[in-house]
Amino acid sequence: MRRRWPRWRNDGWTCAMHEFAVRTPLGAIAGLRNGREGAPRVLALHGWLDNAASFVPLAPYLDDVDLVAIDLPGHGRSAHLPPGADYSFAGALNTVLDAADALGWDRFALLGHSMGAGIASLIAAACPQRIERGVFIEALGALAEDVDRTVSRMREAVAATRALPGKRLRVFPTLEPAIRARMQANQLSEPVARLLVERGVDAVEGGYVWSSDPRLTLPTMTRMTEAQIADLVRGIECPARVIFADPAQTYLPDPLRRARAALLPQGELIVLAGGHHLHMEQPRQVAAAITGFFHA
Repeated sequence: MRRRWPRWRNDGWTCAMHEFAVRTPLGAIAGLRNGREGAPRVLALHGWLDNAASFVPLAPYLDDVDLVAIDLPGHGRSAHLPPGADYSFAGALNTVLDAADALGWDRFALLGHSMGAGIASLIAAACPQRIERGVFIEALGALAEDVDRTVSRMREAVAATRALPGKRLRVFPTLEPAIRARMQANQLSEPVARLLVERGVDAVEGGYVWSSDPRLTLPTMTRMTEAQIADLVRGIECPARVIFADPAQTYLPDPLRRARAALLPQGELIVLAGGHHLHMEQPRQVAAAITGFFHA
């Protein structure tokens, strides 16, 4: 029996998503699907340490598309990378394409939030023949690094990686403290935090632990420069809609994110008042900014 995700009472959700999984070279990639096979195909990619439940609030407003939200590697209920491997945008790009192949999708649209929008940016630029349209929420391109931080970043990443095996996972006696931790860390409301936590924990003796791979918290070994990211964004050939929250995140100030959006060959920028998870907290407003885009 397929598990169906509950409707969110706070905003009148009217449809549920069901569990699914596909086999890829990495292993099982799990996710949620709205069951609208035959409609325009939209592959949704969540943010860092989130999971496919990130798109449950939007799903009722996107019931005219075949919405498939996957748990990216190391997140939610998807496989973790094997020992010795590290998480990178390039690796995630190939896993997303593997998932699309397993779905039988040769061409499709992308919907990404935060890290997922960054990964979607890479896919749209690298595989223009497969991507029809893209909606990028709260990110466009990748996080940049100054050239003179290259060595120090690598040293920090190696040191953190070597120290990780000795760390123990925090055990939450019930779901409630885990939900409060997500609320505090990301300024989320309780219903939204609960969605992410319920899909993002494993039951163990004595309570619950995060199901995400601890290696996801390690510093990234290398990052692109801003010049490389500009070339990447210019390479996104499909029609693109970029949605940012106001106020801007400190790591992507408003002048910079506007400058990036202006590089898109077929891009449109929309700024909405809200927080980083506005697609969850304000799904109606975000959906209004997307409505019709995947059908145009």
